[in-house]
Amino acid sequence: MSKSTFEDEIRRTGRLIYTNVGDSMMPMIREKRDLLIIEKVDGRLKKYDVPLYKRDSGQYVLHRILKVRRDDYVICGDNRLQKEYGITDSHIIGVLTGIVRDGKTIYVTDKRYRLYVHLWCDFFGVRAFILKVKYFLKRTKK
Repeated sequence: MSKSTFEDEIRRTGRLIYTNVGDSMMPMIREKRDLLIIEKVDGRLKKYDVPLYKRDSGQYVLHRILKVRRDDYVICGDNRLQKEYGITDSHIIGVLTGIVRDGKTIYVTDKRYRLYVHLWCDFFGVRAFILKVKYFLKRTKK
């Protein structure tokens, strides 16, 4: 059996379902516990969309769009402070449309999901403070 890439699977079926590795999208996406539904992109993405993209290094990343610019996107993980610039449409493989958690699907159109997104992204300064306190407490425990 041959291995297929994320790109191959989306090209073949229009959809990819997998579980993530990493904590960059916590608390919304739990590492190795939630199933992610990624679908083929149709046109330009919007603010708050969560694209699966491939960096020039070959690393696959799933982070949220904070700003749409003419030629690229400003992207950041929900559990990160560092924004990433220069991600273009050519980097993007698919976009998150749902999360399967404990057998139930949470679609990105769900009102509770949208509320979380707005609270977590629109108040980036508050989020930065929360994450810095969290990182500080984690370091002092060690």
